[in-house]
Amino acid sequence: MRTERKDDKLIVFLDGRIDSSNALTVEKEIDQCVSGYSGPLVLDAEHLSYISSTGLRVILKLRKRFTNICVINVASDVYDIFNMTGFTEIMDIEKEYRTFDVTGAELIGEGANGKVYRIANDLIIKVYKDASSLDDIKRERELSRTAFVLGIPTAIPFDVVKVGDTYGSVFEMINAKSLAELLRSDVSQVDYVAEKTVSLARTLHMTKVPDNIAPQSDTAREWLREAQGAFDEAHFAKLKALIEAIPETGTMLHGDLHIKNIMQQDDEAILIDMDTLCSGHPIYELAFIYNAYEGFGIVDKGVIRSFLGVDDAVAARLLYRILSLYLDTEDEGRIEEVREKASVIGLLRVLRRVIRIGEQDTPAGKALLTACRERICDAVDRLDTLTF
Repeated sequence: MRTERKDDKLIVFLDGRIDSSNALTVEKEIDQCVSGYSGPLVLDAEHLSYISSTGLRVILKLRKRFTNICVINVASDVYDIFNMTGFTEIMDIEKEYRTFDVTGAELIGEGANGKVYRIANDLIIKVYKDASSLDDIKRERELSRTAFVLGIPTAIPFDVVKVGDTYGSVFEMINAKSLAELLRSDVSQVDYVAEKTVSLARTLHMTKVPDNIAPQSDTAREWLREAQGAFDEAHFAKLKALIEAIPETGTMLHGDLHIKNIMQQDDEAILIDMDTLCSGHPIYELAFIYNAYEGFGIVDKGVIRSFLGVDDAVAARLLYRILSLYLDTEDEGRIEEVREKASVIGLLRVLRRVIRIGEQDTPAGKALLTACRERICDAVDRLDTLTF
């Protein structure tokens, strides 16, 4: 019987049939495989064609020995046996995944964790970059369901599939297109797109945050720790004080609210990419919006054009209009004040990303890090608070 150690798990690969004729032999072989082991146990059933009640008792004995046990890659017929006998209610049993090929598919969105493709007129798929992404997929599904139940318009993934060496979540989006697609086809729609964005932001920000939503302040403090070496002592102390003074308002935030993560379906705006859902003061949301339309492109404006598919001047107009509508003001001074506050947090995130991925010693990375640091330092010299 083949076994494999992966991360902190022991994987035992099941093969063929397990029934009354061989269950005792299989049990002895598994016992040899797990002898002296007490960690998480995974039974990979990709090549298991049948299991009888005798075979199920073998797995039941294992469940009594291993509290952290699961069965993965279960074929449909075998899954039906687990399901009918109640095993799916007492332990984690995962069906085998359908396979998808996104070669040639239209890329309609991209975030830190994955890319979103349109694979049919009514289907989109989010493909995760990390091959060990199943936990992330489950978390995003949970967050999507949480948001949906709370009245936030969002798409819920209905299937998990294999895409090459990694995984994807499939969503049904009938007659939907992203706001990025809309804006690319008609740049005069800036006001409309800004209104849809702000409407979604307000819906989110007026929703009570449930317990399973993490606070963004914890992440911001992590950014500070990782970026400390990029600042002189005085500016870092001021930056740290400003961020730590941001109050915990318990506001629900999307965490990546931009035109590629907003789908329009029959004039309704629907959010996707819900794995970034978090809570905190709205300045964090505005910081993420600032990054999408300006922050990531402060050195190379082509980054914004490449990411969003619209000209950087259009992105700048959109950012201004979003801030104006969200703040409910046409006062240019007020809009610029909040934009600068958002930029401090947004550019800290960009700076930290340069450091985390190890680009600070490359010409492009060094230029971006320097520009972020200079803008942040210039802003904190003037600012007494990051809230509004």
